Amino acid sequence: MDSRNYCGLRLSFVKHTGLISYCWPSDKGSSRDCVITSNISTTEAFSSNASSLSTLDQEPQERNEEYVRKKEPETELKHIVFGVAASSNLWDKRKEYIKLWWKPGETRGVVWLDKYVKNSRNEGLPDIRISGDTSKFLYTNRQGQRSALRISRVVSETLRLGLKDVRWFVMGDDDTVFVVENVVRVLSKYDHNQYYYIGSSSESHVQNIFFSYAMAFGGGGFAISYPLAKELEKMQDRCIQRYPGLYGSDDRIQACMAELGVPLTKERGFHQYDVYGNLLGLLGAHPVTPLVSLHHLDVVDPIFPGMSQVSGLQRLFESAKLDSASLMQQSICYDKDKYWSISVSFGYVVQIIRGNISPRELEMPTRTFLNWYRRADYTAYAFNTRPVTKHPCQKPFVYYMNTAKYDRSRNQIIGIYYRHREPAPYCRWKVESPENINNIVLLKKPDSNRWKKSPRRHCCGVLPSNNNSKSNLYMWVGSCRDGEISEL
Repeated sequence: MDSRNYCGLRLSFVKHTGLISYCWPSDKGSSRDCVITSNISTTEAFSSNASSLSTLDQEPQERNEEYVRKKEPETELKHIVFGVAASSNLWDKRKEYIKLWWKPGETRGVVWLDKYVKNSRNEGLPDIRISGDTSKFLYTNRQGQRSALRISRVVSETLRLGLKDVRWFVMGDDDTVFVVENVVRVLSKYDHNQYYYIGSSSESHVQNIFFSYAMAFGGGGFAISYPLAKELEKMQDRCIQRYPGLYGSDDRIQACMAELGVPLTKERGFHQYDVYGNLLGLLGAHPVTPLVSLHHLDVVDPIFPGMSQVSGLQRLFESAKLDSASLMQQSICYDKDKYWSISVSFGYVVQIIRGNISPRELEMPTRTFLNWYRRADYTAYAFNTRPVTKHPCQKPFVYYMNTAKYDRSRNQIIGIYYRHREPAPYCRWKVESPENINNIVLLKKPDSNRWKKSPRRHCCGVLPSNNNSKSNLYMWVGSCRDGEISEL
């Protein structure tokens, strides 16, 4: 008797008088299915029937699906349906966040509320529906709220609406802002015909330990492929009953995903932002991945000082309209003549620091924020951070984006970044100070295809300017050329 592995099956070859049979485990258990061949060698029997055995690994329906996928167009915004979990108590304030990213006539989705609210017809908001009754479900967590049961069923209730041509369901809160073009870019990487559960963890190490590193935090948003949403809808109500002690909605989703055997596929552009304070450190050093979402906007400071959170985000979305793929993407360069290190976060901020700071350090967020438990404890973050410098000469000069426009004739985005007026501490270094620079003019060509290539930071540089404009610094940002690096 001879045994071999073929296409994941353990095949046994049994030699009879004048005959050869090969067998494989049956789907029904320990019994085996066998085929008897003529009197030839084991090797010949294996080779002559290899082509017929290959069909065991690929059912006709699977082969047809593979053919269809090759013919399918790329995922577009119309293939994505958003499910927004909202509260009637906070609706008047939170709906302003939804207006920022919702595109009437283009985006598809539903806001799920606990009860009816008054809205005018022309507010540019998604359809509003009332969540189903969850009183039959048990909830025993003393720290949480029963609304978690309602919110956990948003994807399933959205699926039951029977919308056509859906590939993905994206879940978010009413204080979550999405960059929908980047949602499309991220989800386009994955086969929507397969089971995918896509999102990200919390910034808080303690939160991830308490809930799970395997859980997509719902405030930052997560995506579920259509076939997985169908499987979730079939079993979710039974699943919810098995976990009455869980705190929130996202841990209930993850518990059901664990029962379905589907792990979290992590995409770092979904941002829970379980932090307090100033997001400058985080947004100024965004990871090299598309910015997909921002959350907890009621908790953190406005992203542009001196503005409301909503008006600041409106300004940010002006840059998103011009080059959403590059929004918040960091570039690092150096002015070697002036001995400056420069970090650019496109559409948001430019920071100039005296002295040489390596790219390895600059791509690490500075701790301008506190963790979820309002402590300045750097060990509480689930990623590397660096302290805010105490050296007076290395305090960054910060320039926030003020306006941006597109020059069609040159295919170029022109962004104007104004200096944030803060007193500069006294510095003994004999290094030119950036304090005389009031504006930075940043030039960049749109690059909508940057995420179809391998991820890499864009390069940047300082442009020459005439001596009459010492208060302006001209810079460029763009794809790195061959051999170009961020060199000290």
